[in-house]
Amino acid sequence: MAIRAVLWDVDDTLFDYARADHVGMSEHLTAEGLVDGYDSVDQALGRWRELTTLHWRRFEAGGVDFQEQRRERVRDFLREPGLGAEAADEWFQRYVAHYEAAWELFPDAVPVLDLLARDYRHGILSNSSIHNQDHKLRVLGVRDRFEAVLCAAELGVAKPAAEAFHAACTALGLAPGEVAYVGDQPDIDARGAVEAGLLGVWLDRADSGGRPELNRITDLRQLPALLGGHTRFGAPSTFG
Repeated sequence: MAIRAVLWDVDDTLFDYARADHVGMSEHLTAEGLVDGYDSVDQALGRWRELTTLHWRRFEAGGVDFQEQRRERVRDFLREPGLGAEAADEWFQRYVAHYEAAWELFPDAVPVLDLLARDYRHGILSNSSIHNQDHKLRVLGVRDRFEAVLCAAELGVAKPAAEAFHAACTALGLAPGEVAYVGDQPDIDARGAVEAGLLGVWLDRADSGGRPELNRITDLRQLPALLGGHTRFGAPSTFG
């Protein structure tokens, strides 16, 4: 079955989330006077990332809603378990202002979207919220490239659940076998997509390797060749 559409992850796939988070949080911590509470900015950032992963996994598993996982992150980071919802939201929004100022797409994102535009339809499936990702894609100037933007917060189910991938395929009016999914997480994105019947592609920008059972690329510029000669399961795991 020919691939007719590409579904994309956003953060750390098209959008350089790690850099924006580092720059934004560094500036936020300095502005809030919180650096003194840690040995270094890097230590504070490390703690923030640990808490982000912890509370994001709780959200993905359905243990907490999207807004509350943000509040819990803030409370844990500030070591203020009794911090009210309004105060936590305000603290997070001050961080968001610094974070958004650092937003950038990866350099390979737009050229590859341009290259694929003639032959493939495009959509987004993200374990975030539509409020976040629709706004982000518009600010970055690429929202109109995607027919559909689906997010876990509104779907009520997150990757790697097959239901999330199938909902995105349904939004495009295509069978899973006609859709490729590209993301930076080998299990949540690539393996989850494969198990849902899609062509899963792991974007391993760090070239960490391993996982020979997955289709693996290290740069989006390798994607057109993979799509053009896709062998679905059992495709080579490295390129170049």
